[in-house]
Amino acid sequence: MKKSFWSKLAIGLSSLALLAGCSSNSGSGSESKESGSKSIDTLKVAFVPSRDPEAIVTATEPLKELLKQELAKEGYDVKNVDITVGTSFDAVGEALASGSADVGFLPGGTYVLYDKEVDVLLTATRDNLLKDSSNPKDWNDGLETKRGTEQATSYKGLIIAGPTEKGKELAAKINSGQELTWDDLNSAKWGVLGTSSSSGYIYPTLWLQDKYGKGISDLQNVVQSDSYASSAARLASGQIDIMVGYADVRNDYAKKWTSDYGRSEDIFKETNVIGVTPDIYNDTISVSKASPIVDDAFKEAFANAMMNIAKTDEGKEIIKIYSHKGYKKANASDYDKEREAQKLLKKLKSGN
Repeated sequence: MKKSFWSKLAIGLSSLALLAGCSSNSGSGSESKESGSKSIDTLKVAFVPSRDPEAIVTATEPLKELLKQELAKEGYDVKNVDITVGTSFDAVGEALASGSADVGFLPGGTYVLYDKEVDVLLTATRDNLLKDSSNPKDWNDGLETKRGTEQATSYKGLIIAGPTEKGKELAAKINSGQELTWDDLNSAKWGVLGTSSSSGYIYPTLWLQDKYGKGISDLQNVVQSDSYASSAARLASGQIDIMVGYADVRNDYAKKWTSDYGRSEDIFKETNVIGVTPDIYNDTISVSKASPIVDDAFKEAFANAMMNIAKTDEGKEIIKIYSHKGYKKANASDYDKEREAQKLLKKLKSGN
């Protein structure tokens, strides 16, 4: 299976076990003679660890029964729903590519990296953020990033300086209206995610390329985190000076900042935005082309099921773990900008 040379070999795929066979021949869903419905023994759904994995597992537990109920309305008798959280973004992409997961909740960057083996079904919608400026100083009022009521299909990425001496030094320059130099940034310790993460790697690299003609791979001090929770914890402890993430990442870890990460001051007072990336198209729900149960009928059924679930109170409670508000039908072309971004990353990586 051909892969982008800069994606890292996924680890921990053992947690995404091979799909149990659903029929004696091909492993695909069989049709019940009594009801006329299609029977699926086990539907495997994988989530990326863009939130705390334990929190994702807890939040998504009720999704199992809801999917069974909604898919039954679509003509599918699902016996079991197996929900897992991958050890990395790429681990979930690899699981979908191999067919050991049927459905995956993926950021746009991971979907695009695996789009030869994965089809996109849905794009998540989120409440818009009332802070949307491209000027980093505008984010540094010490107040929580509030949400609006309009539904948005894209978000900005942020480069965030923490409470270390270096982090404060960088923030002071931005907040006084100065520009950061490459030496300023290269002397800091960065926390990033895997190379297929949109706001955790791809768009911060594009930001560096646009401003300094460099990328994350050119930085001297980089730590790769397995999740944004890990990056936030490292920022709080002073292990890193800078973390990268989505526009409301600080909202998601504001409580843990003081309760779990040992800080005494509010995250919005102790951190500052020092860079803002271009808009990033929202997360996807994607399906495996290699899965024995995924065909056009299943795609339509699953898309309808998730859109219906997202309209219920219980469903809204589940999907808010990713700050998702709802879902709309997606087209592969919606992520063309993501494809352009990854082409540029490959070019930077190769040095051509």
